Amino acid sequence: MKPVETSTDYTRPYRPRSVALLNRAGRAARRLGLDDRMDADRLMAAARRKTGLSDFGDEWFLEPLEVLLESINEEAQLTPVGARLLGARIVSALAVRLRAERLLREHPEIRDLELGKVIVIAGLQRTATTTLHRLIAADPGVRALRSWEALNPVPLPGERPGHPRGRLREAKLGVQAIRFLSPDFLAVHPLDPGAPEEDILLLDVSFMSQSAEATMRVPRYARWLEEQDHRKPYEYLVTLLRILHWQRPGRCWVLKTPHHLEHLDVILEVFPDVCIVQTHRDPKKSIPSFCSMVAHATGLWSDRVDPHEIAAHWVQKTLRMIERSTNVRKTSADGVFVDVLYRDLAADPIGALRTVYRAAGIDFTEAAGTAARRVAVRDVKDRHGRHVYAAASFGLDDGTIDEAFGSYRRAYGIPDESGG
Repeated sequence: MKPVETSTDYTRPYRPRSVALLNRAGRAARRLGLDDRMDADRLMAAARRKTGLSDFGDEWFLEPLEVLLESINEEAQLTPVGARLLGARIVSALAVRLRAERLLREHPEIRDLELGKVIVIAGLQRTATTTLHRLIAADPGVRALRSWEALNPVPLPGERPGHPRGRLREAKLGVQAIRFLSPDFLAVHPLDPGAPEEDILLLDVSFMSQSAEATMRVPRYARWLEEQDHRKPYEYLVTLLRILHWQRPGRCWVLKTPHHLEHLDVILEVFPDVCIVQTHRDPKKSIPSFCSMVAHATGLWSDRVDPHEIAAHWVQKTLRMIERSTNVRKTSADGVFVDVLYRDLAADPIGALRTVYRAAGIDFTEAAGTAARRVAVRDVKDRHGRHVYAAASFGLDDGTIDEAFGSYRRAYGIPDESGG
């Protein structure tokens, strides 16, 4: 059977009938004067009520939260349902901070835990970072962040060690909600409560990550974010990883998110024993694919989706990520970085894994190979539908992309994929 293809009608996002009706009612309420703008004080109060806790610890995160909320309120043009759902997500992030603060008071030894070797996958978006992440995470000796942990890294009240039933239930409900709101999205970016997930979701707890600009129209926040020092959110990321390590340790960790490519200097500071894996693919494929993903994500929460605006933002953002990562690599010690081409990973995934393990100084065991092969067979492309996209939908073409990214392709020997 031919897989279902994703929509390319980005300016008219899919809406279940019940959601469309709720949005209509919400807009009517707005016209009557209902204020559903997001407010930091109200969201923090909601998190305190949700957890029964009051101490957020160091409240340095308030500035990024307030800048983000101002940008959402003024620029994102969320639907009423979108505003409600994203507000709930922010409350959940604040609740994580409250629960983490209590746990760290009860178990101060967590702050001193060593994570061991850390492999950081930091390629550009849509360059097979997810594929490589899941292959490495299959290794029973490697610790990876799971989707349910990314949403709730701190145990919920009443959860026994090793039995995170409440967090698993919440993660399953989250995937079901996304499937209901946008069936296409899972074809673009598969979600599974038990699968490895991007640690950008842990950076979201500090409200300083690319997640917002990849899911909403928030240009003011995006500009502000580029001007900030990111040491504090990364230090808090390490704290959350230590909390997870305390719950279930591993001999080493594998992390993954393209966001890291913009902050490799900080990565090298906060992880003393790190191997950074940079994946590469022809931007003529990866850029339109990611623009499509952003368009689908934006359509979850807003009726205003401008594909050309999305492309203009992310072409510039991607060039910035390349420039910043290149500058860091010029001054880094030998052996810290290893490059993996999309073509090589697709042709010989086990060979690519051996290259990464060798660079990281980790034994590639028979168990790791067996587990990776099992994942490669299971996680076949298009299993949730076929992701359809084209550069023209975003006002781009092969020539324009090649002109912008030609020097990047040449620097890393990235093959031209325009022929197929």
